[in-house]
Amino acid sequence: MTEFLADLARSLGFLSRLPVPARFFEGHDGSVSRAVRAFPAAGVVIAAVPALVLALLLQLDAGPLLSALIALALLTILTGALHEDGLADAADGFGGGRDREHALSIMKDSRTGSYGVIALILSLALRATALAALAEREAALPALGLMAAAAVSRGLMVWHWALLPPARTNGVAVGAGRPTAAARTFALASAALLALLLLLPTTPLFPVLVAGTLAALAALGVTRLATRRIGGHTGDTIGATQQTGEIVFLVSLALAA
Repeated sequence: MTEFLADLARSLGFLSRLPVPARFFEGHDGSVSRAVRAFPAAGVVIAAVPALVLALLLQLDAGPLLSALIALALLTILTGALHEDGLADAADGFGGGRDREHALSIMKDSRTGSYGVIALILSLALRATALAALAEREAALPALGLMAAAAVSRGLMVWHWALLPPARTNGVAVGAGRPTAAARTFALASAALLALLLLLPTTPLFPVLVAGTLAALAALGVTRLATRRIGGHTGDTIGATQQTGEIVFLVSLALAA
């Protein structure tokens, strides 16, 4: 448990701007190969405050769409737009790259192009409208769904990370290390368990299974696209996998619940 809590702290430091005590990083080499097992739990912690704000706004009879957008804005602030940046860069690279090297060059460019802008707009719009739709079914469902999606999507990003070799010889993903098989398995299992624990009190099992399955298929689609276009993963494709998984999970849950 002590080791897991240390991994959770390092995961929070890696995935968010939440303050983490320095002692968890003293003498640490910066690798998260094992710490990624705590990514789903870290996702729930990161999403907890935005989810609480979402629930409070809905309780105060604020508009569902406005409430969802405020919650997503807060979530983006807490993560430093880490995953959104990856989604935008990957969309630009895959959409505009002529070949592998050109795609990697575009993804490394800090400027955002048309594909990236459109991807960000669709990400926020689809997640916000899905959360608003969930609010019409059950008052607590949007907040619980946001935390469940945070867990599932971060488990899927570990899966993507573990499945592919690095597409570059340097970069954030290379420096952080590749997930171990045990960490990958733990991340996926804990993501599924967390989603079930969060959603089953208010949602039938079938919609949760549908949402999880479709999110996994979407993550697999990003993985295959990354394999075909650049031959591996980068920090951007990892972020794009998280965003894709979160979007598909929330939209599927809203449609199936």
